[in-house]
Amino acid sequence: MDVLLFLIFLAACFGAAATGALFPTGPWYERLNKPSWVPPNWAFPVVWTTLYFLIAFAGARVAILDDNAFAMAFWAAQIAFNALWTPVFFGLRMLKGSLPIMAALWLSVLGAMITHWQLDWIAGLVLLPYLIWVSIAAALNVQMWRLNPDQEPLRPAEL
Repeated sequence: MDVLLFLIFLAACFGAAATGALFPTGPWYERLNKPSWVPPNWAFPVVWTTLYFLIAFAGARVAILDDNAFAMAFWAAQIAFNALWTPVFFGLRMLKGSLPIMAALWLSVLGAMITHWQLDWIAGLVLLPYLIWVSIAAALNVQMWRLNPDQEPLRPAEL
């Protein structure tokens, strides 16, 4: 694996991660009703940091292989949806509106895992924890919307 290529993919991952710093959870999130099984706050940065290294590793392994177009398209799609979800959920506070983005993220991670696996089973395998975590995040997103039906999104003047 090319180290420079890995660093490029890692930079893309941490670009997506930067949305967490731009749109932090804050008091609004703390006041929301949450399911009993929500992971503790400290788990999110630990899990996401680990996942971003795995996502970059998988992308760098497959980027140098022939016939990688579908795998790279799914890789690009998942990182784009990953970066988009946080500002919609935390920035705009759109609990329901973030669900289609979460669905697209889940599908793109599944597509990335399958297409990476077809080219390099190790690259596909290291995306499995990501799919599991996004599945948990999707279930959490649905539950947050269901437990907070009166939560209104921010209006543009409130941004």
